[in-house]
Amino acid sequence: MAPAAARVLVLVLALAAASSLAGRADALRSLGVGDGAEAAAQGDYAVDLNATSFDAFLTASREQFAVVEFFAHWCPACRNYKPHYEKVAKLFNGPDAAHPGRILMARVDCASKVNVDLCSRFSVDHYPFLLWGPPPKFANTKWDRKQEKSEIKLIDDGRTAERLLKWINKQLESSFTLDDRKYENENMLPNNASDPKRVVQAIYDVEEATAHALQIILDNKMIKPDTRDSLIRFLQILVAHHPSKRCRRGSADLLINFDDHWPSNLSLSSQDSSKLLESVAADNHKICGKEVPRGYWIFCRGSKSETRGFSCGLWVLLHSLTVQIGDGESQSTFTSICDFIHNFFICEECRKHFYDMCSSVSVPFKSARDLSLWLWSTHNKVNERLMKEEKDMGTGDPSFPKAIWPPKALCPSCYRSSSRTSDGTLQVDWNEDEVFPFLVNYYGKTLVSSYKETYMESLQGRTQVGAALADDASSHAARVPIGAALGVAAASCTFGALACFWRTQQKNRKQRKNWN
Repeated sequence: MAPAAARVLVLVLALAAASSLAGRADALRSLGVGDGAEAAAQGDYAVDLNATSFDAFLTASREQFAVVEFFAHWCPACRNYKPHYEKVAKLFNGPDAAHPGRILMARVDCASKVNVDLCSRFSVDHYPFLLWGPPPKFANTKWDRKQEKSEIKLIDDGRTAERLLKWINKQLESSFTLDDRKYENENMLPNNASDPKRVVQAIYDVEEATAHALQIILDNKMIKPDTRDSLIRFLQILVAHHPSKRCRRGSADLLINFDDHWPSNLSLSSQDSSKLLESVAADNHKICGKEVPRGYWIFCRGSKSETRGFSCGLWVLLHSLTVQIGDGESQSTFTSICDFIHNFFICEECRKHFYDMCSSVSVPFKSARDLSLWLWSTHNKVNERLMKEEKDMGTGDPSFPKAIWPPKALCPSCYRSSSRTSDGTLQVDWNEDEVFPFLVNYYGKTLVSSYKETYMESLQGRTQVGAALADDASSHAARVPIGAALGVAAASCTFGALACFWRTQQKNRKQRKNWN
């Protein structure tokens, strides 16, 4: 990639994400990704949740435990208690947390009408009302103090910061103090090293990034006669290898209906584009399910609204795709990724630089290993350049500074040797025989759940197209129709008659189903 390409690529992704999330400023702020500096200045370290975000956020939380305060904004005792709660929240939440990732500190305003039913679910009978438990146990459940064997507990002695922290220490057998400060130690994993046990949470952000990417394409009317085929090819890769089952299913569904929304013989005038966009919206198509986009980030959450988020989620998606393809798909996947970025980035300079980077590859890829290592190396070059630029311009995320990846603490065997130049730049002699299996495990086995059943295996005994695409939000099961198998095949060969035949067959099946 040209020197400025990586910077432009990441910045345009982040700006696009920020633009698409402009209408969700309140939700983003409460989740620590909007107005983060302002929130920290005001001492708001606890996460503000409401009935809309409560279940999804707690389900996806990476922390082992959560404290949820139910309060009423009009309550004088609650206002007086807030500084105490924030003192404890500061230890566990926010960019300068002394003990990040241990406890999620959240709050719900029961005086807000939208939260009345939510507060009733937890039998809130006084303010402030504090509950403790594993975050997922709060989601989609009811609780009252008479329940036995519940993992959710009432905090009955937390009316000051000292007493609340003492109660927490007793539960965890820990010794946290209110004077604890963030401890920097280069022998410890930095924030952006990402514990492999937690990278599984990135699946939510990969879904979020996929949904945002499609929304950006639709909003900017970017599907045209000369770009539609590249989108089809990329969707076919997603059908086969997206790490999320419901995104695979949604991609297949979008492909089945593709010709209805974007006929190949249609010259897309501005008016036609508007009509097609309205038709897609009318179908309420969600590529990763009706719950996505959620409006916030989990694994990819930055400390500032303009950092990480969408760009992080998209990088994780691309890495995940490259470690899951077969050797025979490596070149076609490379081409699909390059064409997708070239045709559907809204920044002209960015498209050009990324195209130049792809064009610099002179030898076709013959294995998934080669493609995975190429993308990993490219990503590190991006980070190396951005480290210098963000340091000079002060635009980086202080909690997640760009770094060469993976760090030695995360993969010691990946390093043959390392040294630093006079300007502090880290130079590494990589052991790629160790890097590749690390990437496969990190972005494949660890991230992807339920990927062991391949699509061709899942097709056995399934002949009903309608049932195959039925929405199953609880299990996120992806049942791909027979036609999608041909779509997968088309993704690993030159796009042409097979893909056209597949889409025609799907359209005919859809029509026959409607007639019946």
